[in-house]
Amino acid sequence: MDILALAQPGVSGLHPYQPGKPVEELEREMGIREIVKLASNENPLGASPKVAAAIAEQSEQICRYPDANGFYLKQALSAILGVGGDQITLGNGSNEVLEILFRTFVGAGDEVIFDAHAFIVYRLLTQASGATAVAIPSQDWGHDLDAMLLAITEQTKLICIANPNNPTGTFLSKEALASFMSQVPKQVLVVLDEAYFEYVPVEERAPTVEWLAQYPNLCVSRTFSKAYGLAGLRVGYLVSSAEIADLLNRVREPFNCNSLALAGAQAALADQEFVTRSVELNRTEMARLESYCQERGIDYILSYANFITMKLTPADEIYQALLTRGVIVRPIAGYGMPDHLRVSIGLPQENDRFMAALDELLVEARP
Repeated sequence: MDILALAQPGVSGLHPYQPGKPVEELEREMGIREIVKLASNENPLGASPKVAAAIAEQSEQICRYPDANGFYLKQALSAILGVGGDQITLGNGSNEVLEILFRTFVGAGDEVIFDAHAFIVYRLLTQASGATAVAIPSQDWGHDLDAMLLAITEQTKLICIANPNNPTGTFLSKEALASFMSQVPKQVLVVLDEAYFEYVPVEERAPTVEWLAQYPNLCVSRTFSKAYGLAGLRVGYLVSSAEIADLLNRVREPFNCNSLALAGAQAALADQEFVTRSVELNRTEMARLESYCQERGIDYILSYANFITMKLTPADEIYQALLTRGVIVRPIAGYGMPDHLRVSIGLPQENDRFMAALDELLVEARP
């Protein structure tokens, strides 16, 4: 029996998403302890103490199904974002809301446009949907919006833009995005994936949620996994027109956000002081790593996110050597960047470990 032949055409050629190596896996493989993980763009400060308290209180009700509509979290988000609760779709991480968007709107015969070095999930979802991927070559490691506009055809259903982008950290200005949106045909959906939104300086952020009133084809996705430190709880959301949200909620699985995640996200949202502290730490430590690269002549991509992508060759050998020293970073050959490594911004002592380990390797590599 050929099980592969039974699968949908787009699924049979897929390969599972490869996350950053877990600490536990490296411990099992090499018996190493005191590991520094700088691979998955997690918040090194953890989460707000208010989150643990909210989860503890909610845990008394884990025998009950969660609120399928996430009323209170939507209410809190509505107050901050200035939109109606009927414009918000909650998901098990922003990955799921993107998947729901694809399942709702994208199918065989459609085209999906995205940057060649953008979040790999766009490509995976396009292929799984049976649609055609249109990967646009990057411009200075970032989105080439003019080329994206030129690539639009009658078959184009969706354009995915990550801003800041993962894994490069590049950023599109509010002026560039505004010009782009004004030129996209109304029948083409645009999703702005703003997973790293909180790390962008306030004065540089585009008012993307405000643009929803002008552009009914626009969707904005965000997550609690990064600056809010809730990667393990998996909570994300998408803001759109009420009409798009209505369709998404018809496709969305019931109870897709568990009760602990909903409570934790609501508590995290209420502690903006923690988010500010997280962003300030990221900015300070990013500057340290940039200075490190400059002093050693290492090429890096200017990042607006909570990671920095460095050109280090041979990247795979350096990645493996760092593992033996108890430091996990992220190889990104799967993103078409075989000569680069992505390094999450950690605590000062974690970044010190990384820089010291890399220094050892750079010394060993000298002729």
